[in-house]
Amino acid sequence: MRFTVLATFAALITYVWFMVKVARARKQFGVEAPKVSGNANFERIFRVQQNTVEQLVLFLPSLWLFGYYTSDALAGLLGLCWTAARVLYASEYYADARKRGPGAALTTLIGIVLLVGGTIGALLKMY
Repeated sequence: MRFTVLATFAALITYVWFMVKVARARKQFGVEAPKVSGNANFERIFRVQQNTVEQLVLFLPSLWLFGYYTSDALAGLLGLCWTAARVLYASEYYADARKRGPGAALTTLIGIVLLVGGTIGALLKMY
C-alpha cells in the first residue's frame, strides 16, 4: 500500500499547509478567532481550508478502499491527482471565488472514481 500511503501523506501535508495559511491570514487581516468573516481575502483562504476538510471525508476512505481492493498504484496516482486538483482549486479560489470550478470539479470527480472503484473492487472480492 505504499502508493496509497504516499498519496495520503501528500493530501494531509497539503491540508496542513491550508491550515497554516488560515492562521497567517488571521493575523494579516485581523480576524480573531472564533470569527470567520469580515475580510473577503481571509474568507477565501478560510473557505479553501474548510472545503478541503469536507472533501477529505469522501477522499481518504475512498482512497484506501480503492488502494486495498482495486489497485495500490492507481490509488496513489489518483490520490496525487486529487491533491494537485485541490492546489488548483485553492489557487483559483484565492484569486476569484467564482473561478474555482475546474479544481472543484476535478476533486469531486476523482473522489467519486475512488469511491465507485473501491466499492466495486470490494464487492468483487466478496464473491
